[in-house]
Amino acid sequence: MLSEFEARRDIVEIGRRIWQRGYVAANDGNLSVRLPGDRIVVTPTGRSKGFLHTDDMIVVDLDGRKLHGSREPSSELPMHLFAYRKRPDVGAVVHAHPPRATGFAVAGVPLAQCILPEVILTLGKVPLTSYATPSTEEVPESIEEFVGCWNALLLRNHGVLTLGADIEQAYFRLETVEHFAEITLSARVLGGASPLTGEDVKKLLKVREALGLAGTPATCRSCGACQDGAGTADGPVDATEDIIRAVVAEVEKAMGKG
Repeated sequence: MLSEFEARRDIVEIGRRIWQRGYVAANDGNLSVRLPGDRIVVTPTGRSKGFLHTDDMIVVDLDGRKLHGSREPSSELPMHLFAYRKRPDVGAVVHAHPPRATGFAVAGVPLAQCILPEVILTLGKVPLTSYATPSTEEVPESIEEFVGCWNALLLRNHGVLTLGADIEQAYFRLETVEHFAEITLSARVLGGASPLTGEDVKKLLKVREALGLAGTPATCRSCGACQDGAGTADGPVDATEDIIRAVVAEVEKAMGKG
């Protein structure tokens, strides 16, 4: 795990990125990183994420008790703490309001169609939670059924929540969600997205498994959004091991593992 100084430094950098990309406005958004001993470094309330300093951050325990810091933690801290308690593998949480993805959240439309192989491989889908009043205990309750399985959520009428092993991964997942939303919106303007077939999705699930990414569900089985039953079929995959190995190699290369 990172040292406290490294966590503070990384939060400042990611806060600057999400502000520069227009994923937050004014004082919106909140970020946090898990430290050894289940301490959490979290952004303060009332501060723009584009202009944070390392000494702005607050350190709390998993019960939300402030351990040190001169400011008050984000009012969305309970949502972060819930994710950490539910998922010991999560090392960082990012919440922001990227415009296109948040547009889907406001429209009540999940990003659940199986249309982009990269999204199926990395996120599976981006489910939509029920509405919860921001800064209240309703927010942790609204993510409870999803946060155990998914690393990116659309918060209805609120924004996007992403989880990662570290804050850079959580941030990149935020980028992926917004990119997915932009492509989906463009496809709808052009007449509608063309979903992958169920057989295509099954092959991608096999690749996910080979990459060690199969710990979370990977398809829209529960949403029914895909045409032709994509993502609904179970059973053996008719992809040869050579094809799977080749695809895995290309994905690993793109992920910087090659």
